Parts: sequence; C-alpha cells; structure tokens
Amino acid sequence: MKQRLALLLAAVLAFLSLSAQAAPQRVVALGGPLTEIVYALGAGKLLVGVDQSSTYPEAAKALPKVGYYRAFSLEGVVALKPDLVLASDQAGPPQAIEQLRRLGLRVITLPSAPTLAALEQRMHGVAAALGLRNDGRAMVAELRTQVDALAARQVGPTRALLLINRSGNPEGAGTDTSADAMLKLAGYRNVLAKQKGYKPLSLEGIAALKPDLIITSTASIAASGGLDALLARPGIATTPAAQNRRVIVMDDLLLLGYGPRLPQALRELKAAPAVASR
Repeated sequence: MKQRLALLLAAVLAFLSLSAQAAPQRVVALGGPLTEIVYALGAGKLLVGVDQSSTYPEAAKALPKVGYYRAFSLEGVVALKPDLVLASDQAGPPQAIEQLRRLGLRVITLPSAPTLAALEQRMHGVAAALGLRNDGRAMVAELRTQVDALAARQVGPTRALLLINRSGNPEGAGTDTSADAMLKLAGYRNVLAKQKGYKPLSLEGIAALKPDLIITSTASIAASGGLDALLARPGIATTPAAQNRRVIVMDDLLLLGYGPRLPQALRELKAAPAVASR
C-alpha cells in the first residue's frame, strides 16, 4: 500500500510539473508499452520514432526505429529532432539518456515495473507529457474497472509454466519477472516460483515440473519451429500440458509488456485453456 501511495504521489507531482510544459509536436518513445499508451490516448500522430520493442499497434511498425530501448541509438533519436522523448526507466545506457538532456531535449522517464501502480503512473505520465490530462485519468479509471472485474473471475489452481524461447533453447520465467507478475494477476500458480528471473530449462527439467498449462509467446513459437514442434520435444511432450494440448500463445508485447492492453491480456489468460489448434 505504501509503495502504491508513493507511486501515485510521484505521478501527481510529475503530472503537475509536466502540465506546465507546452504540448509536444514530435515525440520519440523508447519502450513498447509507452508507445502503446501514446496510441491508446489517440496521439499516435505525434510519434516520429520508436524503439524496436514497439511492435503494437500496426502503425508503430512503420515508424523510424532508433534501436532497442535498452541500447538505443543516441544519434538516431537526435536525428528525428523530437521535442519530447518518452523513455522507460530501463532505457539506456544511462549515459545516453543524460546526453539527450545535455543536448537540451526534454526527456520524461517512466517506471517499467510490472505492477498496476506503475502502469497507472505510466499512463498518467504519458498523458501529462502530451498535455492530455483528462484522457489519462479516464484511461486509468477504465483500466481499474476492467482489471477489478477480471480479478474477481477465478481460474482455479492451475500449475502454469511460462516458457520463452529467444535463442533456440527454452527459458522459464521465475519470480521478479513481468511474466511471473502476469501469471499471479491472472490467478495461476507458477511452477517456477522457487526460481528468480529467466533461466534456461533442460527438457528433463521441464518434464519434472509437470505443468498443467504452458503459456508462451508468438515469437517463441516461431523460434521453436511451430507449436507442434515445441510440444513434440522430449521432456515437453510428456507434460500434462502437452499431452492435453493446453497451451496459450500470446503476442509477446501483450503477454509481457504490462501496457494499456492489460485487460485484454488477462482475458486471454483467463479463458479456459482450450485445446490448441493445429
């Protein structure tokens, strides 16, 4: 509760400060969830560049890219001549963020934590920076309403494994990850609750976990050679999840971004894990 109050106070103070600024006309976003919020506020036309994690909505894919937000191109951002840079607090390196400020660019850094309080702060912060105070308030109110309603719907004590495949070898999501936060919010039991962070999993290790449900991303499915290829892997094939084809596949940014589409992500996670289509 104290953390949430502190975040809300910070959001209000940031909002009051930002409200005094002139509305921007050229915005660069460093972080997919921030880009999503800009579009959700109806201000996508202000974006002149985004980072490579900004894969939603479709219009964002057509914008100039300035690299990945954790290692963005300083020169790329400056070349776009923005009058506002919206940056995740994980954007960097830190020296590059400071260099943007030394060059006189207005940089607003927003929290990336996978919590409702931090998401609300992101929404308030982006809306305030864009001069859309009332729209931000409305967005947060709607988010609270939808998340509260979804949280009341129980999914049962399903043991779930959130599997990510970025390099050909599967990794499982433990605690202190956005994936774990999403599982908890959806009401699932993380079979890797004793693990911290993302770690590679052996196929034997996955078999021993015996998850009832596997949750993964579209990029992970592609890296695995398709859903059938993933479920046929030794170790994975023997799990109850694979044998019953209880798999949820979601867009990476929707699943892990903790952005304004959070209610949609919860609805997809809370839907009865149907038999995956071939």
